[in-house]
Amino acid sequence: MRKPLLLASATCLSLLASAVHAESLGNLAFSETTPYTSEMTMKDDFTIVGKQDLMKLDALNADGTARAIVEIPTGTSAKWEVSKDDPKAVYWEYKNGEPRVVNYLGYPGNYGAIPGTALPKELGGDGDPLDVIILSQAIPRGEIVDVRIIGVLKMLDGGEQDDKLIAVLAEESPFSHIESISQLDKEFPGVSDIIDTWFANYKGPDGGMESQGFEDAESAIAVLKAAAGNYAAMQ
Repeated sequence: MRKPLLLASATCLSLLASAVHAESLGNLAFSETTPYTSEMTMKDDFTIVGKQDLMKLDALNADGTARAIVEIPTGTSAKWEVSKDDPKAVYWEYKNGEPRVVNYLGYPGNYGAIPGTALPKELGGDGDPLDVIILSQAIPRGEIVDVRIIGVLKMLDGGEQDDKLIAVLAEESPFSHIESISQLDKEFPGVSDIIDTWFANYKGPDGGMESQGFEDAESAIAVLKAAAGNYAAMQ
């Protein structure tokens, strides 16, 4: 008597799985399941919009922590970013006419941008807001969080400097007390190696990414302050 029930359950699960895959976006299954901040609303399948200008937020808080805008939650692969045309929006980046998906393992931390920053090429940047990877549990897309900068991963992308700030969520995370890369390595062995390996390889074997190793929090914060100063001077 139980076999028909089991078969019916299996059929329902199969239909549910098919429905989920049928509704996937950007040719990425389950893409519609990633949570986004309650402070924003879905404009369409590829854009979330809030009420505040994200780039007008201060990069640094009075207590020395920094602000970060989460664009890509930990473990996901869809390449979202703060819109250059509408700084109230975060959108799914297009490349070659299609939504961009990282063809590798999902991001090893929450990836995002530091608001109110822009580092020109002559200072080692690319003119965009500073990139940051936040070590913590997954954070909803578009969320603005306080982070502690603990270092910077020096990277070359196609021969051009493309550094990644390394940060931890300032509160309520297993990493919140970490203040340096050396402390991270001591208390969480292998995490910095994972980050280094991921960024060196996520664009593929011929992707042009080259790691130059980590520098300490002092160097990272100096870069952040220079980028904040440059952005303020541009306004």
